[in-house]
Amino acid sequence: MDFSSAEPPTVCHVVAMPFPGRGHINPMMNLCKLLSSKRHDFIITLVVTEEWLGYIGSDPKPNNIRFASIPNVVPPERLKAVDFPGFYEATMTKMEAPFEQLLDRLEPPVDAILGDVELMWAIGVGNRRNIPVASVWTMPAAFFSMLHHYDLFARNRHLLVNSFELGEQHVDHIPGLSSTQVDDLQTIFNENDHRVLHLAMECISKVPKAQYLLLTSVYELEPQTIDTLNAIFSFPVYPIGPAIPYLELEDNSSITTSHNDPNYLQWLDSQSTGSVLYISLGSFLSVSGAQMDEIVAGLRNSDVRFLWVARGEASRLKESCGDVGLVVPWCDQLKVLCHPSIGGFWTHCGWNSTLESIFTGIPMLTFPLFLDQLPISRLIVEDWKIGWRVKRSKVGSEMFVTKEEISELVQRFMNVESGESKELRERARGLKGIFRQAIIEGGSSYTNLDAFVESIALSHNH
Repeated sequence: MDFSSAEPPTVCHVVAMPFPGRGHINPMMNLCKLLSSKRHDFIITLVVTEEWLGYIGSDPKPNNIRFASIPNVVPPERLKAVDFPGFYEATMTKMEAPFEQLLDRLEPPVDAILGDVELMWAIGVGNRRNIPVASVWTMPAAFFSMLHHYDLFARNRHLLVNSFELGEQHVDHIPGLSSTQVDDLQTIFNENDHRVLHLAMECISKVPKAQYLLLTSVYELEPQTIDTLNAIFSFPVYPIGPAIPYLELEDNSSITTSHNDPNYLQWLDSQSTGSVLYISLGSFLSVSGAQMDEIVAGLRNSDVRFLWVARGEASRLKESCGDVGLVVPWCDQLKVLCHPSIGGFWTHCGWNSTLESIFTGIPMLTFPLFLDQLPISRLIVEDWKIGWRVKRSKVGSEMFVTKEEISELVQRFMNVESGESKELRERARGLKGIFRQAIIEGGSSYTNLDAFVESIALSHNH
């Protein structure tokens, strides 16, 4: 890709470097679009791996955003689920050199870097080149705070061991974390690869050397946590979320034309208001075949209408689900959640999906699978009270929920006439209102994004 064409000297050039995964690239792209809508004298270069350029290179984008690519760190994405720890380690060791080489070729010279927190080398690259770095965190502020405080505490190994060996009696002895957060961290450490968690904490430990921290959260969602982070760091912490594609909601031209199944919106049109359960269990990790069979049977027995985005498993599930629901490999999730026939969202609790659900006022059934999804589920169910948990029991080595439990829960959740369901939906609509206020002029996210843009523009001009 040739970037040698000269740009006017007044242009401010921002380079965005996301971690190469869908849950990171999507919010980084949406953040770039938000920045581009604020300032037309910004050029934004979004750097992705060659594999990801193949996926998103033809997607519509503003004229002042362009793509650049670096080589893949591992063979294509389908292998990541086989060895995620190996993939995660490779992003730490194999991306820095090609990214630096790309910076040498980019024109005009780079004025600022948006670097994903989970690429631990991005801050070092910026500091060596005297380029300000905004670290971008694509998960809840609460999870950042959990890892940050845990990392500080973990350096006193004897305290850490004592705390975990003594169990509940001492779990609240990590400063800055509640006992429930420490409880979540214990579960996360017990059930996930320790290499991944230690690398994630190492990434967090680099953040104090950045010049900004951008959170894709909204201040009103996590005010105490964000205030704490602002007190910890010597540089600005800006919650600028939600980094979801809300700017494109009015652009009907982008509906599904590049995908195989454009019929789901027509199917939704034929369903009654609030009657459809939308299901998406994420783009990366999934559940066992036995658990999937129970989910299918439970849904079928519930007689609740559903739209299920199942990616690679869509064709197999289509045969099992019968006429009650529609199974598709892909959908425009935000447009679907905005559709009046959607009454609930069964989610794996990915942060971007959670933000989209809040933005549209849709209550959630939470089914966390990995890392930050456990504390996100707790936020949804216990803090914001806009969802219910799909409770699982230990069966062998797996946490499991039966078809009978699923059928009963889904029927109860989607019964919009019941008092508990009405209260849930009322709270979800209230939080939607707070979200919408945050992104309009004078709102918290609008103001924070303005402050960040003006700071970058000021440093460029000096």
